[in-house]
Amino acid sequence: MPQVSFDDVRRDWIRLGAHDPLWAVYVAADKRGGRWDPAQFLATGREDVAASVGWLGRLGFGPRWARVLDFGCGAGRLSQALAAHADEVVGVDVSPPMLEVARRLDPSGRCTFVLNSSSNLSAFDDASFDLVYSELVLQHLPAPVIDGYLTEFVRVLRPGGVALLQCTTRPLWTVKGTVWRVAPGWLVHLAQRVFLRYPAPMRMTRYAPERLRSVVAAAGGAVAASEPVDDRTTHWRSTRFVVSSRRS
Repeated sequence: MPQVSFDDVRRDWIRLGAHDPLWAVYVAADKRGGRWDPAQFLATGREDVAASVGWLGRLGFGPRWARVLDFGCGAGRLSQALAAHADEVVGVDVSPPMLEVARRLDPSGRCTFVLNSSSNLSAFDDASFDLVYSELVLQHLPAPVIDGYLTEFVRVLRPGGVALLQCTTRPLWTVKGTVWRVAPGWLVHLAQRVFLRYPAPMRMTRYAPERLRSVVAAAGGAVAASEPVDDRTTHWRSTRFVVSSRRS
């Protein structure tokens, strides 16, 4: 099978955003088919961001930032929550339908939502953000594309800035997790389309913590902390990382 490209993933998420955006952002079995209540959807973002801000605070970062980048913002679930901790939040995503929903769910206009159709962040200057935040996003990208974005995250961090990032590490030893372990990716994606009737496949990428540390170090950053997280909904173990800028 051919290697999955950035453009493949971009097309998938345009399709997912057009068909069932809130469910695609935050998968829950009982919310598929437009059954997410927007207020409940946004509340999950506030819960996640509150926990993350608490973790960053214990590490000596925050609890408030001047400018925040929400990478892979989707429908703005985390962007709006981050706005309570920032002077400015910029949400960036590859999917125009997702961004349309994000703007509709943010009638106050607290956040700025930007379309980025490239595998880099060249739309943003060096040292232009105090916090880069990315959750449940990098896991869907091919590993070489993750490498590139990690480098970009370090580039756009201001001196003393910090990034909070999540990558999937390995499938869990559950029934569904074992399928992810042993079945080839093309078969899993075929099952998602044919049997589960997903509008487009949701690809998952195993990305080793050692690889992230190496890429971040080469870009001039450092991993300040990390923690594993088992997600029984996705049937994957993820690792969350706090990455700091070494520039002074």
